[in-house]
Amino acid sequence: MQNLLIATVIALSIGMVIVDRQAMAEPVDLVAADGTTVYGEVWSAGKGAPILLAFHQASSSHGEYAPLAERFVAAGFTVLAIDQRSGGNLFGTNATVELRGASSTYESALMDLEAALSWAKTTDGSVPIVVMGSSYSASLVFLLAAAHPGEIAGLAAFSPGEYLSDDHAVRRAAAKVNVPIFITQGDGEQANSGVILASAASSAKAQFMPKSGGVHGASTLRTDKNPRGAAENLQAYLSFLSQFRRP
Repeated sequence: MQNLLIATVIALSIGMVIVDRQAMAEPVDLVAADGTTVYGEVWSAGKGAPILLAFHQASSSHGEYAPLAERFVAAGFTVLAIDQRSGGNLFGTNATVELRGASSTYESALMDLEAALSWAKTTDGSVPIVVMGSSYSASLVFLLAAAHPGEIAGLAAFSPGEYLSDDHAVRRAAAKVNVPIFITQGDGEQANSGVILASAASSAKAQFMPKSGGVHGASTLRTDKNPRGAAENLQAYLSFLSQFRRP
């Protein structure tokens, strides 16, 4: 009976820890340049922590990063993940698309990324800001960084490609990006990523080639989408992020 009681207390304690960790996510509403409300969530690592802006893939939502945010926070980063206007209900409801009534173009979502960057600068303009994109947003982060030299400390692109209506836009933008760059991709996507990386002006750029497998977009970091290779991909990405951590 005593052992059962002890086990129950332990189980309840573990449950409380899990609930507390999940409660770390706080909702945030941003306003894009055209007046669109952009919804998201913030996981805070405390005052003075570098900021990681996380952008999802097509047909998706900020929930793409929900199982990953705690790992990023543990690595010392405050995380903002948003629902871009180009998305859907993959990984959970996209509140921005739901409010607008329909998904929009990839290019139009750049305004949402701009709003996230403005939020980061307003929250703490003295800390490094790192941007990460998934699929189409992995392309948009190059446009964002090119338009804001000196404001973004690092860039990570998961399965970037020339997905925009101008099929040279990403390479032109990459040619203006001088910050450290991390690129990886799913199996069979290496050529698309490699072309963009080769165009980047940065001297601190790397294309990670996982040995145990990769899947499209930032899903490659999720064990439910990439059970064989998630751990290897996440380890490589956290290693890249470590250069931006506070001492």
